[in-house]
Amino acid sequence: MHKDLFMAFFRAGMLGYGGGLSAIPLMHKEVVKTYKWMDDDEFSDILALANTLPGPINTKLSGYIGWRLKGFWGMVNCVCATVLPTAFLMIMLLTVLNAYKDKPWVEGMSKGVLPIAAVMLGILAWDFVKKSKLLMGWPATMILTIISLLVIQFLNLHPALVIVVLIAYSLLSKGAKDDRKKAGGSG
Repeated sequence: MHKDLFMAFFRAGMLGYGGGLSAIPLMHKEVVKTYKWMDDDEFSDILALANTLPGPINTKLSGYIGWRLKGFWGMVNCVCATVLPTAFLMIMLLTVLNAYKDKPWVEGMSKGVLPIAAVMLGILAWDFVKKSKLLMGWPATMILTIISLLVIQFLNLHPALVIVVLIAYSLLSKGAKDDRKKAGGSG
């Protein structure tokens, strides 16, 4: 299992060029689809929690997943698998890019990464929207999505605060739904 943990996060770290956000869909694929260590809901919960904490998202996700699956050494394993390839590749890449920084192909390569990262994040977001549709229905999903975007964009509220509010809403609405079920089932 330690070898699988290392390889899963090593692959996500190596292929997730463009920052932490570009590795999230890769981590999702490894953790949920390839190894089936958790389901979409669990991964979504961990991702939401990791977004509220300070620091790089990759290390928070890999560290927590490693801790959850294999304790302290699982966490160390996953964090090393996430950080070491990225650090090594960045040192090599920056050395090469610095040597050729005035070349047009370097500028074009840098511009090409942004759309790729955007598409990967869009796919992950769409997967979460489809999952939300199943859990809450389209109207609630669309209303909460639009309200969240407006609050973040126009009120300059930090996304972590919006996530905390949405988690609280989810927990409260689930608790109220459970209470209604109990009241209806006992009478």
